[in-house]
Amino acid sequence: MGYTVGDVVAERTVHLTRESLVRYAGASGDFNPIHYRDDVAASVGLPGVLAHGMLTMGIASSVVVAALDPAAKILDYGVRFTKPVVVDPVDGADITVVATVGAVDEEVARIDLKVTFGETTVLVKAQLRVAV
Repeated sequence: MGYTVGDVVAERTVHLTRESLVRYAGASGDFNPIHYRDDVAASVGLPGVLAHGMLTMGIASSVVVAALDPAAKILDYGVRFTKPVVVDPVDGADITVVATVGAVDEEVARIDLKVTFGETTVLVKAQLRVAV
């Protein structure tokens, strides 16, 4: 796969439900009640039940991985969390990921991810580096 700065590598919106959070908790072992109980989330000052940060991070990377050549080698991946994803009990939450080539040299392509929940950016400095 050739990489050109500015090209969109992948774009996808992923819908989360409260069931998604319970399934992720079972897979990850993270049963913190802020991820499934409104009363606990409210008691610690949160706006509602939150998606797990690592779930959000995993969704973002999976969008890129699915678009890459199967032989591609990811060198590293990092993000900074800025805002939580609040998962409504009825409507759930949509996370949108847009992955764009940010830089390329002879050895590495940097893929920049824009990860949003509604109009809110939830991950910044989200970048994957891929061997070219």
